[in-house]
Amino acid sequence: MNMTREQLAAAGSAAGMIVIVVCGLLVAGALVAAVRLGIGVRRRESPPPRSADQPTLPATGPVREESEMREPNEVPRAGSDGPRLTPHQLGNAPTRTGEDQTRRRW
Repeated sequence: MNMTREQLAAAGSAAGMIVIVVCGLLVAGALVAAVRLGIGVRRRESPPPRSADQPTLPATGPVREESEMREPNEVPRAGSDGPRLTPHQLGNAPTRTGEDQTRRRW
């Protein structure tokens, strides 16, 4: 009796090992196929730009940052007897350069 159990256990583990090896080979094959597909896609892409194609600095040097204080334009008020204004009637909310250019400290 003990011998048949051992034989069944040995046969079961061999089948399990075969399944594991086959699954491992399938995963390895899928990884190889993915790498080959990636290489093919990369070959079809345009090459990276050369250093001569890169933008260069202007003759005057790098552009500096400009900072200014802005203040909003006033929102038009609707008359007390007229309908209220809707957002599409107001349009864009432009700003203008502020009179006081000193930076506010909080």
